[in-house]
Amino acid sequence: MESETRARVLIVEDHQVVADGLAALINDQSDMTVIGHAGSVAEAIVRAGELRPDVVLMDFRLTDGTGADAGLGIRQVRPETKLIFLTREDSDAARFAALESGASAFLHKSRAAAEVVDAIRVVAAGGSLFTPRSISTLLNKRREAETQLERLTPREKEVLRMMAEGAASRDIASRLGISYTTVRTHIRSLGSKLGVHSKLEAIVKARELALVE
Repeated sequence: MESETRARVLIVEDHQVVADGLAALINDQSDMTVIGHAGSVAEAIVRAGELRPDVVLMDFRLTDGTGADAGLGIRQVRPETKLIFLTREDSDAARFAALESGASAFLHKSRAAAEVVDAIRVVAAGGSLFTPRSISTLLNKRREAETQLERLTPREKEVLRMMAEGAASRDIASRLGISYTTVRTHIRSLGSKLGVHSKLEAIVKARELALVE
């Protein structure tokens, strides 16, 4: 592919070492080139408007928000730009947020370099790594999560969020101004409604319900 038809890639990554490695990988290809770098949501939106990239390759967790926030902003200033997430985030909530922001791919950072490069090629050409089946699965999981969330009381949501943040029952009681016994009652109710029996399960469930990031 001639240089004038190379896919123009903007990297959005708040770890400079990672960004430099991705830039070296991409610039080593004959059909794509890195045109810039951003390290935050706000900078990504500005740079996308200025540089007009074909593809934005970005992390999901950024210093001032998420890649989904950046994606929504980028789509407003540059709707034709394609979005690829490359992240260590591995939750369905993150995948759904990425999909809602207009992403064409969601890759884990453990993927091989060749897979990342191939994804850029596919997406730059107008393709997507979100299959109809994967989209349907995400939508079904999202609907299930919304149904579960509706079953919880506002107080139960607070308790679940604090459990997911690692707070002990007595700490939760102190922060909410309620008794330890009341907290235990809420936890038992959560266990019945959601099948949560440990802090690890609480973290997983709270992320599924988008109560914590």
